[in-house]
Amino acid sequence: MTSILVTGATGHLGRLVIDALLARGVAPADVVALVRDEAKASDLAARGVDVRVGTFEDPASLDAALAGVDRLLFISGSEVGRRVAQHQNVIDAAVRAGVELVAYTSIVRADTSTLGLADEHRATEQALAASGLPHALLRNSWYVENYTAQVSQHLEHGAVLGAAGEGRVSAATREDFAEAAAVVVTSEDQAGQVYELGGDTPFTLAEYAAELSEQSGTPVAYRDLSVDDYAAALVGAGLPEGYARALATSDDGLKHGELLVETGDLSRLLGRPTTSLADALRGALA
Repeated sequence: MTSILVTGATGHLGRLVIDALLARGVAPADVVALVRDEAKASDLAARGVDVRVGTFEDPASLDAALAGVDRLLFISGSEVGRRVAQHQNVIDAAVRAGVELVAYTSIVRADTSTLGLADEHRATEQALAASGLPHALLRNSWYVENYTAQVSQHLEHGAVLGAAGEGRVSAATREDFAEAAAVVVTSEDQAGQVYELGGDTPFTLAEYAAELSEQSGTPVAYRDLSVDDYAAALVGAGLPEGYARALATSDDGLKHGELLVETGDLSRLLGRPTTSLADALRGALA
């Protein structure tokens, strides 16, 4: 019996990882869901999952949550700018608990990436190395849902905005990334593995717009903007300025190949091809 804790268990990715673990035959009682709000995890508890409350800011809560845990799927926190200290708390608690394997969700080529969003991931990877904990790195490219979640706006305005030029992104669905994470955390001999994960068929944002046009029957074009203009458009859409700037500069990174993955690691972990853009859009439109 191996106990597996999933952080961020009520988030989009965390819930899908728990689904994938149960589908792989892990007993619900051996799946530990770390959550901030127990009420939001009532459905997980109803399935027999061991729900434990804790936060990255509270080391005592992490110690209690990690008691008896063998493996940790460490989904990176969402509070950009605060994650280095938060992640260090998780790592320290995992050391105290004697966790036998940590699998951490990072970003593509975190050790060399110039993306601003890579900084905290790189620091976390370095902290894991310094801790001595056996660990595997799941370096994820973009989620397809970063785009498909905006389908209604794209159709309403007939445009996809970005600053990515003709850069290709190896986006994959959250479900694919979640299934791969479940494979790693339930497999043997994973310590030291570094996976660069992305969809099998990269696409440009113009190709995304063309596929959306074809499937919806509504003309949608890609409008390429400067980083500054794209950031301003995101602020105009209601995003905080700092977050808008981070997204716009990430698009510039996409333009220069920062989110392109050609390793095939994701499909090898899945044992099947990754979900295509066409299928992902079909699901979003449905």
